[in-house]
Amino acid sequence: MPKNTLHFSKKLISWYLENKRDLPWRAVSAPYFIWLSEVILQQTRVAQGLPYYEAFVEAFPTVKDLADAPEHQVLKLWQGLGYYSRARNLHAAAKDIVYQREGNFPNTYNEIITLKGVGDYTASAIVSICFNEPTAVVDGNVFRVLARVFGIATPINSAEGARQFKELAQDLLDVSQPGTHNQALMEFGARFCVPQNPSCESCIFRDSCTAFRTGSVGQLPVKVKPSPVKKRHFNFLVLLSADSKTLLQQRTERGIWQQLYEFPLLETSRKVSLATLLKNEEYRNLSENFGIGELSQYNVRPIVHKLSHQHLHTTFWVGECSALGENGIDFSEVHRYAVPVLIENFIANFPVFDL
Repeated sequence: MPKNTLHFSKKLISWYLENKRDLPWRAVSAPYFIWLSEVILQQTRVAQGLPYYEAFVEAFPTVKDLADAPEHQVLKLWQGLGYYSRARNLHAAAKDIVYQREGNFPNTYNEIITLKGVGDYTASAIVSICFNEPTAVVDGNVFRVLARVFGIATPINSAEGARQFKELAQDLLDVSQPGTHNQALMEFGARFCVPQNPSCESCIFRDSCTAFRTGSVGQLPVKVKPSPVKKRHFNFLVLLSADSKTLLQQRTERGIWQQLYEFPLLETSRKVSLATLLKNEEYRNLSENFGIGELSQYNVRPIVHKLSHQHLHTTFWVGECSALGENGIDFSEVHRYAVPVLIENFIANFPVFDL
C-alpha cells in the first residue's frame, strides 16, 4: 500500500468539494439515474453525453418506462452516441430489473455486475455512490492519474495492468466515503490531469507526482498499440420511387450498427466505379426486384467514417426505381428510424428528405 494513501485521498476529496461540476445525476441518489449516466458517459465526454442523459430521463423517468419502451425508440434516442450495444444492453438490463427482480435495483457489486452490459467500472461506480460499498472505480481518467502520480508503466490495456491499477485504486480508496472519493478521482482526471498539456505547475499532487518529478508526464499512462485499423468500402443505394418512397433495411447481424437501419448496402473490397457496381451480383438482384433505372454517384469522393478499429470509405449511389411496394418507406417517415450517424448526416443533407 502506498505510504501517502490517506494524504492522497484527503487532498483529492478536498479539491473535488471545491471544484466539482454541477451535474444532474449528482443531485439524485436513485441508482437508476447513476447507472444511466455511467452507461452514457462510457467512451463519451460529459458535454456530449449530457443532452442524451436529459433526453433519456425525460422519455424514461423510471426504469420501468425504459424496460417497456420499444427497442427502436431506445436506439433512436441513442443515435449519435455510437457503441450501440451499450443502448441494447441498457434496455435488456432494465427489463431484467423490472421483470426478473420485481423492479428492485440490485444493491451490491456482485449483483449489479450480473446485469447485461455492466462491467467492473460501472458496478463499482453505482455501489459506491448509491450504496456506500467501498469498491474502487478504474476508468481511463483513473488510469491516467494513478499512472502519473505513482509512476506506473504497466500497460493499462493489459491483464496485469488492469489487476495492478484496480488493487492500487482499492488501496487508495477512502472507505468512509467511497462514492465521493471515486467521483473525485474521475473528476480530477477528466478536468485537471488531462491527456494533453495538464496543468502540472498548479497540480495538488505536484510535490508527490512521480511523473512530474521524472519528466515522464507525456509518456504515462502506457498503452499497448492497438491492432491495425481495418479499411472497408461501403456503397449505399438510395432508392427513390415514383410514389415518394425509399428503402431502409435493418442490420440484424452482429457487428457495427446492429438493429439500426440503413440504405441497402453493397460492401466491396475497394472503391468501385459505376460500371463495376452495375455488374455486382447483389446490385443486379436489387435492380431486378425493384426495377432500378439510372444510377448516379452522389458524393464524388468517398466519405471516410472513422470507428475505433475500422474506417468506412463510403459512397452513396442514388437511383430511381419503379416501385418499392410494401417495402417502401415514405420520404417523410425516414427521420423516424434509428440510423447510424453516417446515414443521418446524409439524410439531413439530401434534399428529397427535407420535408
